[in-house]
Amino acid sequence: MAKIIAVANQKGGVGKTTTSVNLATALAISEKSVLLVDLDPQANATSGFGIENQSIVIYDCLIKKTPAKEVIVQTKISGLHLFPSGSDLAGAEVELAGVAGREHVLKNVVIQVIDQYDFIILDCPPALGLLTVNALVAAHSVLIPVQCEYYAMEGLGGLIQNIDRVRSLLNPELELEGILLTMWDARLTLSKQVSDEVRKFFGQKVYQSMIPRNVALAEAPSYGRPGLLYNPSSSGSKAYLEVAKELLENGEKSLR
Repeated sequence: MAKIIAVANQKGGVGKTTTSVNLATALAISEKSVLLVDLDPQANATSGFGIENQSIVIYDCLIKKTPAKEVIVQTKISGLHLFPSGSDLAGAEVELAGVAGREHVLKNVVIQVIDQYDFIILDCPPALGLLTVNALVAAHSVLIPVQCEYYAMEGLGGLIQNIDRVRSLLNPELELEGILLTMWDARLTLSKQVSDEVRKFFGQKVYQSMIPRNVALAEAPSYGRPGLLYNPSSSGSKAYLEVAKELLENGEKSLR
């Protein structure tokens, strides 16, 4: 049965999709079977694999009850499948608002394929709306990317509070997978200050690996490829491989 990880942060521009795409790729490279679920109407995770103009997308599963197996597509990476998104998803929150059990709709979709993968990665939109709540209800854990910049801590407390609310009301098994520091720049004192502050507050829940500011990671989506395929030797690609390694090692420790 797959471990389901929601990659979430209500703040935009922190590297959620970059993390989702490259972590999913790194896990697949590590010979794990992975499903990446694009829950953002902007569909950046979908286009990040060079997949566009799909006739049916995750919206059809959430709203029209289309079976998951009819929507999931194979990426160019062995062992990595994608649940594509599209602009129709923008209206999903309004359409779900009046649905009974609206917070569990995504979970009911994911359950259809949970036994087919080792990991299911949920790329959440940059808001604490109904789609993100659905992701938190469906997930076993939450991975929070936090940028090493001035406003990094802004909104993080609110997100943790919302995770606690979902845990107490809807998903008692939800855990904090960890905090991933992104856009790290060793030349900046600010990066170190943010890193120190986050590590002081969250302790061992912060990944030792940090994602550096990296041109290859920024360029890769325009070529429809994850950074790990676009430039495997870049510092960003190597960092995501280390994050995947940590994630797998943490999972093994929890089983002991």
